[in-house]
Amino acid sequence: MPHPVSLLGLPYDASSSFQRGAALAPPLIRQALTSSAGNQWTEALTDLGAPGRLDDAGDASIPDGPGAREKIETAAEQLLDRGFRPLFLGGDHSVTYPILRALGPRYARLTLVQFDAHPDLYDVFEGDRYSHACPFARIMEEGLATRLVQIGIRTMSGHQQEQAVHFGVEVYDMRRWRDGMRLPLEGPIYVSFDLDALDPAFAPGLSHPEPGGLSVRQALDAIQRLPGPIVGADVVEYNPHNDVGGLTARVAAKLVKELAERLLE
Repeated sequence: MPHPVSLLGLPYDASSSFQRGAALAPPLIRQALTSSAGNQWTEALTDLGAPGRLDDAGDASIPDGPGAREKIETAAEQLLDRGFRPLFLGGDHSVTYPILRALGPRYARLTLVQFDAHPDLYDVFEGDRYSHACPFARIMEEGLATRLVQIGIRTMSGHQQEQAVHFGVEVYDMRRWRDGMRLPLEGPIYVSFDLDALDPAFAPGLSHPEPGGLSVRQALDAIQRLPGPIVGADVVEYNPHNDVGGLTARVAAKLVKELAERLLE
């Protein structure tokens, strides 16, 4: 029997640059996930509504100010201690760093697969080392993952390129990406999915939309081709303020369903 998956909302966006709003996302993703417009079955015909498959731990209580990262790390540790495979609903992308502080030490040779338009490798951004533009620099410098593989990148700056070389990041930017690619990966794997990896035509509810991204089908295919085991995941950076007719919430819910399928394997 596989470990059950548990959702945990992380309504935090105080580390966002440019625009806030991602803290409002978790309940809207849940609403789309359970909407009667669809069902609880994945593309591989797993019924997530069956007992023992998908739990919901609700939303963590996270302050805007000091102590936010510690609260996120503790909430993640509690979920792991209960034997769940965690699936986090962000929130801005800064939440991935405290998540990995909880999860990374539990897995030898963890591979971190990041879907994103942005590398999020700044050492410091706008005076903040813990900005949502910096989490993967913090993760790699603390050795919380052995490998970092980035998919969908199309905003690499000179500084972030230097950081990628420094940390040995494997970057599959959109110029390099090809449908059907099978990346040379092995588990255990943690998947961090920033919704702006997608072209904004498919997901308009973003704070930092960047044209030229993945389609929803390309993203799903990439997730479905990842080797296992996948031991945790997050879906982040949905900004309801910019959404159109709830489209991005439905896209996020679709990704959550397919990631839950992979976590159950």
